[in-house]
Amino acid sequence: MRFHAQVDVTHRPGIADPQGATVERALPALGWTNVSKVAVAKSIRLVIDAADEVEARSQIDDMCRRFLTNPVLESFTVTISELTPSGADA
Repeated sequence: MRFHAQVDVTHRPGIADPQGATVERALPALGWTNVSKVAVAKSIRLVIDAADEVEARSQIDDMCRRFLTNPVLESFTVTISELTPSGADA
């Protein structure tokens, strides 16, 4: 089976987010004074072949812990959906 996965990576609570802080400071100068708590995160999208969704999630979780994220500084969430045979490899 083929699955599409999206991994959203964010800073753990208490970890500084200098990019988010920079964006938050810049927005009022551009006229958006009603924005706060800006956070910059990353999104990783991939297609994985696995026997089932449980195996796909297990492999992706392992990838995140070992390579895709820094577990000391970052948290991640994984969203998985099965690709249909006629579905595009997004």
